[in-house]
Amino acid sequence: MKEGIDGTKTDRFLKSSSADSHPLVLDIDDFKGGFSFDALFGNLVNELLPSFQEEETDSLEGHGNIAGADALPNGNSRIPSDAGRGLSSPLFPEVDSLLSLFKNSCSQLVDIRKQIDGRLYDLKKEVGAQDSKHRKTLAELEKGVDGLFDSFARLDSRISSVGQTAAKIGDHLQSADAQRDTASQTIELIKYLMEFNGSPGDLMELSALFSDDSRVAEAASIAQKLRSFAEEDIGRQGVGMQSAVGNATASRGLEVAVANLQEYCNELENRLLARFDAASQRRELSTMAECAKILSQFNRGTSAMQHYVGLRPMFDVEVMNADTRLVIGDQGSQPSPSNVARGLSSLYKEITDTVRKEAATIMAVFPSPNDVMSILVQRVLEDRVPKLLEKLLVKPSLVNPPPMQEGGLLFYLRMLAVAYEKTQELARDLHGVGCGDLDVEGLTESLFIEHKDIYIEYEQASLRQLYKAKMEELRAENQQSSESTGSIGRSKGASITSTHQQISVTVVTEFVRWNEEAISRCTLFSSQPATVAANVKAVFTCLLDQVSQYITEGLERARDSLTEAAALRERFVLGTSVSRRVAAAAASAAEAAAAAGESSFRSFMVAVQRCGSSVAIVQQYFANSLSRLLLPVDGAHAASCEEMATAMSTAEGAAYKGLQQCIETVMAEVERLLSAEQKATDYRSPDDGIAPDHRPTNACTRVVAYLSRVLEAAFTALEGLNKQAFLSELGNRLHKGLLNHWQKFTFNPSGGLRLKRDITEYGEFVRSFNAPSVDEKFELLGIMANVFIVAPESLSTLFEGTPSIRKDAQRFIQLREDYKSAKLAARLSSLWTSSS
Repeated sequence: MKEGIDGTKTDRFLKSSSADSHPLVLDIDDFKGGFSFDALFGNLVNELLPSFQEEETDSLEGHGNIAGADALPNGNSRIPSDAGRGLSSPLFPEVDSLLSLFKNSCSQLVDIRKQIDGRLYDLKKEVGAQDSKHRKTLAELEKGVDGLFDSFARLDSRISSVGQTAAKIGDHLQSADAQRDTASQTIELIKYLMEFNGSPGDLMELSALFSDDSRVAEAASIAQKLRSFAEEDIGRQGVGMQSAVGNATASRGLEVAVANLQEYCNELENRLLARFDAASQRRELSTMAECAKILSQFNRGTSAMQHYVGLRPMFDVEVMNADTRLVIGDQGSQPSPSNVARGLSSLYKEITDTVRKEAATIMAVFPSPNDVMSILVQRVLEDRVPKLLEKLLVKPSLVNPPPMQEGGLLFYLRMLAVAYEKTQELARDLHGVGCGDLDVEGLTESLFIEHKDIYIEYEQASLRQLYKAKMEELRAENQQSSESTGSIGRSKGASITSTHQQISVTVVTEFVRWNEEAISRCTLFSSQPATVAANVKAVFTCLLDQVSQYITEGLERARDSLTEAAALRERFVLGTSVSRRVAAAAASAAEAAAAAGESSFRSFMVAVQRCGSSVAIVQQYFANSLSRLLLPVDGAHAASCEEMATAMSTAEGAAYKGLQQCIETVMAEVERLLSAEQKATDYRSPDDGIAPDHRPTNACTRVVAYLSRVLEAAFTALEGLNKQAFLSELGNRLHKGLLNHWQKFTFNPSGGLRLKRDITEYGEFVRSFNAPSVDEKFELLGIMANVFIVAPESLSTLFEGTPSIRKDAQRFIQLREDYKSAKLAARLSSLWTSSS
């Protein structure tokens, strides 16, 4: 309950509970608002409970001393029996009052509930009646709304019908008005047509309209309509002229009108063009725009556009001659591509700026500025630029090309590339300024079509010309060098190679640079992958031919040195029956031939090394620069790789032959050293009690020193499989040569030890070849050398672990000093027979 209500109720409850003569009265309004049952109950009993509590307190104070002794362990008091009997009043004296109060309250609450139930029933009944009435009203309203919608639909349909009728009437009225205007205009046109259909060439009797300068636009429009009508009628009548004589007469009449109209239109157009030119000189843009608008009725203004463009100062002859002087220079002088590039950049910038200024005027004057810009740019690309290119790009002859002193074919190609690149830039700039629907790129390409059609032939011819000139230059340098050192070099055998030109990696790099420049032009002149790939392949083939020819010729020249050295060796091969003086001279000549052979060997190894470097440069250039241009086209990359392999195979063949000659040269010198230095006593020293010599023989030392010195060039020049194959072949030849050499000597045990020392020295040297098969052969040689050291009776056990060398061992055993005295032939014969 609210506070005010609670207070009132409390007073009421106190008043009503103080005496039974005034029962408690509860009202329905007491239960409205924030009702609380606890508050209601409290207000009912709180008035009675305080008096009871006070009486209970007073009755317990007199018996307080009993609590100490009679307290129970659970805390409750135990009252003596006599005290209990002394209390005659009830423990809770207000019970009756509370029961009476509660009964009264319950009866009143029941009455209040009945009152509320009655009211709720009445309210439900009233609400039901109102709801039924409301539903009825809504149904009537819905019916009325439906009728209203139907009325609106009929009204809308009516309005639409009326509107359509009005529109039809308006269309008819508009059509009628248009027909009336057309009829009126037709009457006027017929009147004007009759004026033009007078005497041929008689324009004096025309209406004032056709001579009034203030009505030029209207006169031009009418004249164009008349001429169009007359020409159309003549065309129509011409089809059936043979079937109608009257029509022929009419046609002849209209022909007079057409002729007069044509004459008048020409005169009017010339008059307007003259006015346009005068306004153009005075820069009166408004007058120019007015004239251009009127002239647009004559052939859509084409004559005015062409007239305006044709009178631009940028197309004057003096201006074009100045273009030539700016780009090419004075007559008779040969310009450089860099100067031409600067000149073209300056000229094309000037042209672009001029066109941009003209565009501003054209936009302000002409009703169709895009068409005028198209004509202007077309005139630039068909008149001004071609006249300059015609003087700049003079196509040389492929049969008699210009000499390299004048730049050769390369000069023309560089000029073509510069002109093409700069003209493409001009086309892009003009397109940015505005050129209407003109195909600027196609028009620019057409300027160079005659040059691009056979461009690749000029590129190939230029590369061949450059190669030829470079070879002539190298030959001249070599000839000059030979003449300056020839008199000194001819006195020495080692100078055989001085007259031969060596391969130069710098020259091959220059070949590649030429090719790079040519490839850059290939990609400049075409953007189509197939065309680019075809041109790149053709240009790269030229490089392959050049490099292949150059290094092959270089290898062949190096081989010639080897051949000449071999000829010198053969020349000084003498028999055994010669005098000592002759033998000494021959030995000296042989030394010179050996020096020439060593020099030619080194020269060839240098040539091989430079050949490998050159091939590597070409391969790297192909991988880095050309592969990406060839891969987009199926088969182009593979075909170029195959061509590269084919081109290099010729050089590989020359290198292989030369390496074989190198081996021959080395082995010839080894055989000469062995023959000259090896003494019979080296392997059959006398048994004089002196300790045996464990040093290598002088011949072995000389051979190893020679091989170490000469093969240093091979170790540097060769690599990979080429080096392995060369050294393996040389090791096998050295093994075979030593075997044949030792077959000439007889060995005693101390000589066998000396031989074993030589074999060890040779084996240690060839171990640097990194050829396992060669190492194995020299190891077996060391084993076979034991046949000279062991006693005859031990020979049978010497080859038990290595039966593969038995055949060579038989030949070695025959070289023992005691072979005959110890009767080793018979003993070994029985041994080989039993073991086999």
